[in-house]
Amino acid sequence: MKKILEIANGVEAVQDGRIHIEKINGPFLFTHGALPAQYSAGLKLAIERGFLMMHESGTYVKFTQAGSDLFA
Repeated sequence: MKKILEIANGVEAVQDGRIHIEKINGPFLFTHGALPAQYSAGLKLAIERGFLMMHESGTYVKFTQAGSDLFA
């Protein structure tokens, strides 16, 4: 989860704080060599803990206030 949040924080958000999901999963899986199961589990945990919220379409996430506070 920590690495997913760090990657998301490093991505320039577009249009109302949206972070396109491919901007997170690409680096996480290919640059950092994680497994798809690790990506899914980390993203799910970040959402469950209230750091990220995913749009119903699944195409982007946004930081919640709690998630933003981690990097303030």
